[in-house]
Amino acid sequence: MTILDARVSAPSEGGPSFSLSNRLVRAAWLVVWAVAASWTPRQLAPWRRLLLRCFGARMAPGSDVRASARVWYPANLSMDERAVIGPQVNVYSMGLIEVGHDALVSQGAHLCAGSHDSDSPEFQLVAKPIRIGAHAWVAAEAFVGPGANVGEGAVVGARAVVFGELQPWTIYSGNPARVIRPRRREGR
Repeated sequence: MTILDARVSAPSEGGPSFSLSNRLVRAAWLVVWAVAASWTPRQLAPWRRLLLRCFGARMAPGSDVRASARVWYPANLSMDERAVIGPQVNVYSMGLIEVGHDALVSQGAHLCAGSHDSDSPEFQLVAKPIRIGAHAWVAAEAFVGPGANVGEGAVVGARAVVFGELQPWTIYSGNPARVIRPRRREGR
């Protein structure tokens, strides 16, 4: 079995949300990141990209996950060119999380691609993908929830809470996130 074979599978009724192999891969990942990456300086971004790729992440050239960030399951992370996940960001990648080119997720933000079925007696996991468009910015300590789609060039203000669809080139703030104003496009 390879690391990529341990992806999230649909839970059986009343059973665990993740297979034993998935849980073992995540445990190995935590150890590898703690020992080989969590202490590295910014200049070692290529090394961190390599480690993430070894655990199934799709990391484009120039993308960066800062050393103090936490990635729950790398195989559910996809980052385009020059996308950055900043310091102390929690990437709770129970479902797929895609970060577009030149997008920035700032310090302390929380990307949470899963929740629990509140109608299930066992509170089974429900994973929904998160998409952050090209040129978007998720500011410090914002929360982006399961199924959120942050449009191209959109800005999520500091500590904002996002669920659902955010329009491209628009600035949002608050809990829940609301439109503040359109965002100017550079050079246009």
